[in-house]
Amino acid sequence: MQDDGGAFQRIIAKPDNKALMSNSEIEIVVDDPTAPEPDSPVVTDTRAVEVVVSLLLMGLALLLGYDNWRTGIGWDSTGPQAGYFPFYLSVILAAASLYGLVATVLARKEVSETFVTRAQLRRVMAVFVPTLLFCLATQLLGMYVASFLLIALFMRMVGRIALWKSLLTAFVFSAAMFVTFDIAFDVIMPKGPLEAAFGY
Repeated sequence: MQDDGGAFQRIIAKPDNKALMSNSEIEIVVDDPTAPEPDSPVVTDTRAVEVVVSLLLMGLALLLGYDNWRTGIGWDSTGPQAGYFPFYLSVILAAASLYGLVATVLARKEVSETFVTRAQLRRVMAVFVPTLLFCLATQLLGMYVASFLLIALFMRMVGRIALWKSLLTAFVFSAAMFVTFDIAFDVIMPKGPLEAAFGY
C-alpha cells in the first residue's frame, strides 16, 4: 500500500444524536375504548372537595376531642390520663382542618381545577359499589361466598369476560382461599349458611 506522505484519515461515522433522540422520544399512544370521555360534564371541583374534607376532618376532631375530654385529659398520681395525648392530637387536627378550610375559602376561585367528571365518577363507582356490597355480603354470606360473587360479577360486568371463565376463576379463587385459611392455617374467617351446611 503506497503512502503518499499523508496519514490515512479514517472517517468514523458518528450516530446522529438528534435522530436518536427524536426516535427515543416517539410516544406510542394506545386508545382505551373504555376511557372517560374528555368532554364529560364536571361533577365537582377541587375547591368544593377541599372544603368538604376540611369540614369532615374538623367534625371528626371535635368528636374525638369531646370523647377524650370525657375520658380525662388531666394528670393523676400515675401520670397522664387516658385521654390526655389523644385530646391534644384532636386539637392539632382541628387546627389543621380550620387552616385548610380558611385557606381554601380565601383562595381565588379561578385557580380551582376539575376534581372529577361524570364519566370518571361512573368508573370509580363501578369499583366502589361492588366493593361496598362485598363488605355487606360478607356479614350475611361469609367471606368465601361473598368473594365468589364479587369476583364473578366484577369479571363479567366490568371486565366483559365470558361467563364460564368468570365463574371458574371465582370458584378456584374462593376454594383456594378456603383451603389456605380454614384447612391449612386454621384461621377463623367470617362464614355464612353455606359453610354451616357443610359443618364448618
